Amino acid sequence: MNPSLYRDEDSWLHRLDPRTKIVGALVIFALCLCFNHPAPQAMLLAGLFLAALLSRVQGTFWTLRYILILLVLFSSALWPFFVRGENTLWVWKSLQISRESLLYGIAMGLRLASFVMAGLLLLATTRNEEMTGGLIRLGLPYPVAFALSTALRLVPTFAGAGATIVQAQVSRGLDLEGKNLFARLGKFVPLAVPMFITAIRYVNSLAMALESRGFRPDAPRSFFYEPQMARRDWLVLLGLFLLLGLFLYLRLGMGMGVIIPGRL
Repeated sequence: MNPSLYRDEDSWLHRLDPRTKIVGALVIFALCLCFNHPAPQAMLLAGLFLAALLSRVQGTFWTLRYILILLVLFSSALWPFFVRGENTLWVWKSLQISRESLLYGIAMGLRLASFVMAGLLLLATTRNEEMTGGLIRLGLPYPVAFALSTALRLVPTFAGAGATIVQAQVSRGLDLEGKNLFARLGKFVPLAVPMFITAIRYVNSLAMALESRGFRPDAPRSFFYEPQMARRDWLVLLGLFLLLGLFLYLRLGMGMGVIIPGRL
């Protein structure tokens, strides 16, 4: 099992400067906040999936497909109970669901999925050292960039350790395929103990390794990897910012893509 989210491919998205991909992900987050109608949110989601297909990293989305589906389903089911609309579809005591609140819930579910897919697209096409170099070049202090890159490096490590623990317990007879969902969730609770122990041991080993090498966050340093912005990077950023300007004009200037006014 390869727990890493990065996919080593030779695509146009992989060849972009890490600063372009980081800023681009932030712009996509802003694009997702422009509308609360499910139609433009679905278009953004389709665009992200198309970018994943063109860069050949759709396997990362497939690995986390259940998380994406649950985000959409839970948000679509819960949000309609917290917002009100004019066209009521169902009422029971103090609970009310309207056509607008239902569409708003679907839009929020698609928005969450778009957030996750944009982040996955960034992680699937950017190496950890590239991410660190891009954050530093964007003006982030080295200790902060180092902490973020270390956290990203630990996520697949812990995921791999968790998968190993689950496989070891299944080989010893632990049944995780029962039909009762709550019983299955209860069986995962004892697995948290070895997971926490593994995480504490790994973090302690990492801290001792850094201390033994005399690591100082404030020390002056040079870098082997020096990212360089190319023409394609500026074109991608220009296109994204023009798209953001168009979305803001459609939302603020023309009032399009709105189900419930006054809500993002």
